[in-house]
Parts: sequence; structure tokens; C-alpha cells
Amino acid sequence: MRNYKLPFTIFALAILALTSCSQAPDCFREDVFCAALATDTRGLNDFGLNQDTWAGLQQSKADGVVDQIAYIESVDARDYEKNVAFFVNSGYDVIVTSGIGMQDATLRNADLEPFDPAQDKPDSVFIGINQTDDDSRSNFISVTFPEDQMGFFAGALAARLTKTKIIGAVCETSGIDAMWRYCEGLRAGAKYADDSVKALVVYRDNESSSKLFIDAEWGFENAQSLIRDGADVIFAVGGETAAGALRAATEAKVRALGAERDQGAALADQGSSVVTSLIGRASFTVEELLRNVKNGNLADAEKSPIRYVPFDSIVQKSLLDEMDQILAGLAGGEIRPNVSAKKP
Repeated sequence: MRNYKLPFTIFALAILALTSCSQAPDCFREDVFCAALATDTRGLNDFGLNQDTWAGLQQSKADGVVDQIAYIESVDARDYEKNVAFFVNSGYDVIVTSGIGMQDATLRNADLEPFDPAQDKPDSVFIGINQTDDDSRSNFISVTFPEDQMGFFAGALAARLTKTKIIGAVCETSGIDAMWRYCEGLRAGAKYADDSVKALVVYRDNESSSKLFIDAEWGFENAQSLIRDGADVIFAVGGETAAGALRAATEAKVRALGAERDQGAALADQGSSVVTSLIGRASFTVEELLRNVKNGNLADAEKSPIRYVPFDSIVQKSLLDEMDQILAGLAGGEIRPNVSAKKP
């Protein structure tokens, strides 16, 4: 039986972002299956994980798996925890959160909703997109992506695009395992494609944790430094920190590769140097997990597949074919980045 949850009043801004609130069915009912998304500060239309995750929820509703869907776009990181809690206290069966920045808020809410073995499933199940759980909470489902493969792909492509034989990567702190896998994957991919290419990788280590993922100035300055050192292709990963690096590449008119979202579309004119971006395919995974949860299966997902956004027109068909072969080899296991899961 579902435990009764006290009504919860959220601030007006979140209410405005909640879709179909006035016509919503009663999510506390056992015969009504409800799922919601709480985004990070990039919002729903982020050209990346938030947008792709929402597409998965929309398709699940269209397929009849879910009866009610809704979302809240977070305006400030300080709102993450209460935005997640809003859906918990509204009786939603599944709350999806997107992005590593949402991880702590999601896990804290999961801790407040312990799993009762006498029930078929917890009152609320949490799905964390690009999030992990070292404590293996029974009511939290982790969705992760093979960052080492995305970095490897970017490195191989950069090695084919460079004319100076020097490529650069601007990365958030190596203390985050995903960042480590991305950027060491780039080294491995460059070496695989052309052993003569030098890969210069800069991590935002020993910097203020308060600017984690939002240090655009640091990203911009370090991309400029790599370009001065001869790098003519820049890969960047890590939220707004990476966006700063991609803006620097555009300003210097050197080619760039993005990750996490379609950086070329997101940055518009400031991202005109972006050749392509590597993105995890969250929508299909979300659809599968919602179906599983409804059927009582709370197992973590396998690593989600990846894709790249359409290449810039500068890329020749022969290179497109080669990169498609590399992507297929990574997916099939014939090509292995051999990057450690955690920083040694």
C-alpha cells in the first residue's frame, strides 16, 4: 500500500513550470502511474540530457506506460532538493532528475523515502540521469553513459581534424570520475587514430568547488592557453566551464568538439566552431526504465548508448564513414578505450 504523504506547497515559480497541474489525475492512487522530471538550471530545452529525457517521458505517456507526466525547471541550484521533494509529496511514482549536479539532491530525497520490504515497491522511485549511487539504494536507479567511449571518439576525430598535430581538452575536475573518463578517453582515441598527435589535457583541479561546472571564465582562459600552445582542435566537457572553452575556440577560429548537449545549437554564433557533440541517448533508456518500474523491476540500467549530432559540413564523407566504424567498434566491444573507471 502507498503511504500517505502530507500535502506540500512549493514556491510559485515551480508551480508555473509544472505542466498540466490543474488537470492532473490523483497520483496517490494505486491505479495511476505518474512520472516527473526535475531539471538542472539548464532547463528543459538544453539541447541535451534534459530535453532528451523529457522526450522519453513524453513517449512513455504516448505509449500508455505512464498516465501523467510533469516537469519543473530549476532556476537555481539551491532549489534542486525542494523541486524533487515537490514531486515526492505529490505522490509521483517515479521522479527523474537529469545531470550530475542533481545527484546529491536526488539521493537525499531517496534517503527520506526508504524502501519497505513489505511493499511491492517504494512509494517513489528515483532515476538519476548521469548519476551514480555508491550505497546502492534500492529506490534509486542509476543511468550512466560510457564517457570513455565518447572521449575516445572525440580524440580520434580530433586527431583526424588537426593540422598542427596538437589537440587540446578543457575538462572539469578529474576528481569526478565521469570527467576523468571523458578526457583520458580523448587521449586514448587520439593515440588510436594517430600516434604522432599530441593531446594536451587540462583539468579544473585545485580550483573553487563553488564554481563547479559554472566556471566559464576558467574554461575560456585555459582554451586560449591551449590554442597558444598550438592546439587547433579543442574538446571541452563540464557544463558552463566547457561552454567557456568552446566560446574561446570560436573566437580563435579553431575547430571544437563538444559533449553533454548539442553545443553548436546551444551556443549558436558563439559555438560556430563546434564540428559535432557527443551525447548520451537518454530517451530510450528512460522509456525502458519506466516500463520496468511499472512492472516492479528496479534494476539499474545498462550503460546507455551514445550518439553524435550531425557533423559540420567541413567533414568529408570518408571521415564520416571512418568515425561511424569507430562508433560501431566501441559499441560492439571490438575497440576498447582501456581507461580506468576512476582516477588512479
